[in-house]
Amino acid sequence: MKRFFRDNGLLLVIIAVLLAAVLAVGSSVLGANPLTNLVELIATPFRGISAAVTNWTQEQYDRTFRYDALEQTNEELRRRIAELEEMEREYQDAIRENERLEDLLDLAEERPEFEYEDAEVTQRTSDNWKSTLMVNKGTGDGVALKDCVIDQYGNLVGVVSDVGSNWALVSTVLDPSVELGGRVARTDDNAILEGDFTLMLEGALKLSYLPEGTQLVSGDQVITSGLGEEYPEGLVVGSVTGLFTEADGLSRYARIQPTADLDGVRYVYVITDFGAEG
Repeated sequence: MKRFFRDNGLLLVIIAVLLAAVLAVGSSVLGANPLTNLVELIATPFRGISAAVTNWTQEQYDRTFRYDALEQTNEELRRRIAELEEMEREYQDAIRENERLEDLLDLAEERPEFEYEDAEVTQRTSDNWKSTLMVNKGTGDGVALKDCVIDQYGNLVGVVSDVGSNWALVSTVLDPSVELGGRVARTDDNAILEGDFTLMLEGALKLSYLPEGTQLVSGDQVITSGLGEEYPEGLVVGSVTGLFTEADGLSRYARIQPTADLDGVRYVYVITDFGAEG
């Protein structure tokens, strides 16, 4: 290194003098210190990078802040929507309850001899052997065995087959254990309404022991006959969907489609008294 400066010292002095002269001339011409300009030239890109980093950081902060604010707003909106949906459900329930009570009032006016105990269906059982509903009223509410159970329109749902203090088991009109007198409204022919294992799986029951020569058509309404005064008369059971011959080839029966919505009924009415004499 010493040898380098010794051999080139004069050259280095000349270069330094020339550089100083160039800087002096540049300063006088440009009105600024070239060294300062050089520093500015070098520093400018770094200032740009710094500004970009600062802007990016601010954007990320703003985005995070706005996201949190939007998330809070969305949560408030979701909560409000849930409240409105609950209000809508309550409103619809109130409408249905009002309609149900109006229908019951109409039924009460039509059949003033009936005494009712309203009940709610709590359980359904439907398999190859039975079709039943459990309701939340029992002997403590005046419910008894063989009481007929109807929907809000007066359609027969079934008959009480077992009962406790605060519950009752209702065998629907489809259940093979149910048997009661039936009558074809149009022809006034009496027969027997009964559940059938095969038809139950198809959501139907049969009207058996039809009088000879009975002429039925599809859509004929079938109601309870009230014969024997064990069950009230005039309860709508269903309508005829077909006429068939029994396996013995001698007697005929009609296939009956229940009018009551056995799968969807939620509220029912137990007829605890129907004004039968004796």
